[in-house]
Amino acid sequence: MTASDITTDTSISRALLDWYDQHARDLPWRARPGAPAPDPYRVWLSEVMLQQTTVAAVKPYFAKFTETWPTVEALAAAEEAKIMAAWAGLGYYSRARNLVKCAREVAARGGFPDKEAGLRELPGLGAYTAAAIAAIAFGQRAVVVDANVERVVARLFAIDEPLPATRKTIRAAADTITPDERAGDFAQAMMDLGSSICTARDPKCLLCPLSDACEGRRSGDPARLPVKPPKKAKPERKGRAFWIERDDHVWIVRREGEGMLGGMAALPDDGWSAREDGSGDAPVEGEWASLGAVRHVFTHASLTLEVLRLESSRQPEGSGQWWPISDIESAGLPTLFAKAARLALAQRA
Repeated sequence: MTASDITTDTSISRALLDWYDQHARDLPWRARPGAPAPDPYRVWLSEVMLQQTTVAAVKPYFAKFTETWPTVEALAAAEEAKIMAAWAGLGYYSRARNLVKCAREVAARGGFPDKEAGLRELPGLGAYTAAAIAAIAFGQRAVVVDANVERVVARLFAIDEPLPATRKTIRAAADTITPDERAGDFAQAMMDLGSSICTARDPKCLLCPLSDACEGRRSGDPARLPVKPPKKAKPERKGRAFWIERDDHVWIVRREGEGMLGGMAALPDDGWSAREDGSGDAPVEGEWASLGAVRHVFTHASLTLEVLRLESSRQPEGSGQWWPISDIESAGLPTLFAKAARLALAQRA
């Protein structure tokens, strides 16, 4: 199917909105169907957090952020290190760096733009996030396509060209069923349908409000759509992290730059990256003891990180700080280094 094969069908949006009015998920960043639109700050924050992350994982982080920084102006005024520490464990840390940049830009502008084009100008906002904010927070007609919507639309129209080449066709199809009114509710309804009914492995077609119109269901095998390319094997990387103790404190550094885990608190390491193994020297000379290794899977690579321990009265090279070991959980370590810390603490017990 191509974009020219698709015609507008308003009955689909009506059926989906009727279903959404009865089955909308109760989420802390949402307004109920028929209620005034939610604060654009809360919509933006939730959409950034939800990128490649589950709703269950996001809820406690969203609650913490909105309690600590209840407005975009409050977030813009916060120290970047505190925001990065609060984000620790949520993953995909470039999102947190972009969050800081975007909050400061929005505060400087005096608020969020209310049109999709203006939202696209903000740091870190791609087509999906800008469309979602425009539709959900500002009631603008915008075509919102995330992974759930992509799956629903590919099945609804039986679009069987492989991803990612078919995304233009999927977006064109989504455009034909996006209504002028209640575009925000429609977008959220599509997300809910994809997450609860039109699921990746076991679509519940008998419960779907769009089943009568679904070409994928009529084909007899909707689960095969959308067609995805085969997954590539992730490269295996190796590295070392250094647990340096002094007087019940451990040496914590802050990672530099825009690269992997950039801006996050961390243990010193040997310079591993998604592209190469580590080869750097330890930050202090001494008799290092190996505590074992932890495994972590990133988007582009898998890592085996050996954890080495040393008790030293010497100050390590470079900037950092001595952090109380008893309070290590509040250091804001990302998941990889939190795993390494847990390994070290288990050996101390």
